[in-house]
Amino acid sequence: MKQYETVIGLEVHVELATKTKIFCGCSTRFGGEVNTHTCPVCTGMPGALPVLNKKVVEYAIAVGLATNCEINRNCRFDRKNYFYPDNPQDYQISQLYEPVCLNGHVDITVNGTGKSVGIHEIHMEEDAGKLIHEENGSMSLIDFNRSGVPLIEIVSEPDMRSAEEVISYLEKLRTTIQYLGASDCKLQEGSMRADVNLSVREEGSLVLGTRTEMKNLNSFKAISRAIDAERNRQIRIIESGKRVVQETRRWDDNKEESYSMRSKEDAQDYRYFPDPDLPGIFISQEWIDAIKADEPEFKTAKMARYAKEYGIPESDADIITDSRHMADIFEETVKLCGQPKKAANWLMVDTIRLLKENSMDPEDIRFSPENLAKLIKLNMSGTINSSVAKEVFEKMFDGDMDPESYVKEHGLAQENDEDALKATVQKVIDENPRSVEDYRNGKEKAIGFLVGQTMKAMQGKANPGIVNKILKELL
Repeated sequence: MKQYETVIGLEVHVELATKTKIFCGCSTRFGGEVNTHTCPVCTGMPGALPVLNKKVVEYAIAVGLATNCEINRNCRFDRKNYFYPDNPQDYQISQLYEPVCLNGHVDITVNGTGKSVGIHEIHMEEDAGKLIHEENGSMSLIDFNRSGVPLIEIVSEPDMRSAEEVISYLEKLRTTIQYLGASDCKLQEGSMRADVNLSVREEGSLVLGTRTEMKNLNSFKAISRAIDAERNRQIRIIESGKRVVQETRRWDDNKEESYSMRSKEDAQDYRYFPDPDLPGIFISQEWIDAIKADEPEFKTAKMARYAKEYGIPESDADIITDSRHMADIFEETVKLCGQPKKAANWLMVDTIRLLKENSMDPEDIRFSPENLAKLIKLNMSGTINSSVAKEVFEKMFDGDMDPESYVKEHGLAQENDEDALKATVQKVIDENPRSVEDYRNGKEKAIGFLVGQTMKAMQGKANPGIVNKILKELL
C-alpha cells in the first residue's frame, strides 16, 4: 500500500491593534453598530484618497523582526483587483511585488522534536467588509465596519507535514504577536484567520502535489479537523485514479467536511499593479533599530527567567507565559506578596478553569494583581481558609472587587479562637458516636468526617488545622 506525505503551507491573516484603519481615520473597534465606522475612503467612494497609518508599518516591522525576517527598506502597495459585494472599491490595496518583510522563520517543537518553519513573506493589506446572509436566503446585507481594517498576511513556506506542526506554528505566531501588542489574535472574533494550503504526495517524492486552499477556519480544533479531512479526501481521489483539482474550499465544522467554493486563482488573475495613490515607503535603519529596541521579553526568555528567579517548574511557567497579560499579572502579584508558587497556582488552576467555563481568553482577565496579592495574604495569614478563598476568588474573577472588604462585609473571616471552637467540636463529637468509635478503633479517616461536620456547623469559617488539633485532643 502506498504511503503519502502531507505538505502544508499557511496564509495567516492578522488584524492589527491600531485604533484607526489602515488608510483612513475610522475606528477599528470590534462590535460597533453596523456601518457606523465608515467614511468615503473605506467605503470606496469615487475620488477618496488613502493616507497610510504609520502604526500599521511599525507593527508589521515588529512582527517581521520577531519572526526573523529581513525588512524590505523600500516597499510599496499594489492593487489586487477582484469583484465581490463586500469589496467596495472592486480592488484591495495589498503588497505583491515589494512586501515589507521577507525570508523569515519560526522555530517550533512537536513531540520533543524541533523544526524551523520558513516564512516566505509578510505583507500589509486592508480587510474587506462583511456579508450578512439572511437565513431564508432572500437577501445578503453588507457591513463595511471591517472594510479598511489593517491586516498583515504571514505567508509560510510549505514546510509543515501534520496538523500538530500547524497548530504548534500557529500557537507560536499567536503568542509572539500578542506579546508585541500588535493584535489580540482572537480567532473567534476573526482577528487571526488561517487559510490552509494542502497537498499530498507519495513518500519520497520531491514533486509537490496539486494543492487546495481551505477557508473558514476559526479555531485550532477546526484547523486540525480540516487538515485531516482534506488529506484523506485527496488520498481517496488519487487512489481512485482521478486528479486533485486546484481550488478554494470552504470548511463546515458542524458537518466536518468541506465543499468547493471556486477554482483557485493565481496572481495573474488579480491583475496586480502598483497603487497610483500611495507613494513608496522608505524604512530607515534607525526606525528598524528603534522598533527592535522596544521588543518585549518573549515567552521562551520569560520561562527561563521564571525557573531561575522564582523557582517554579517549567510546566507552570509554560502555562503562565502563554499569555503576556497573565504573565504580567503573575509578576506584579509576586512583587506585592512575595509568593510565586501561590500566585502561579491561582492562575494555573482556578483562573484557567473559570476562563474555560466562561469561554474567555487570558487577555480577558479583569482582576488586578493587587487584589490577587491581597487574597493570597488573607489565606496565608489564616484570616480565611482555602474554601472561603476560592469563594472570594470567584467573586473577584467576575468583578475585581477588593477581597479584604468583601471578607469583612460578608463575615467570612475564619474562627481561629480555640476556646470559641471547642464547644462546636464537642457538640459534633457528641452527635457522631459512630465516627468517634471508628477513630478510636484505629480508623484515621474517620476524623476527616468529624472535621467536615465541624466546618459545616461553622458555615465553613473555622480554621481546619485548629479543628483537627482540638478533635485529636478531645478524642
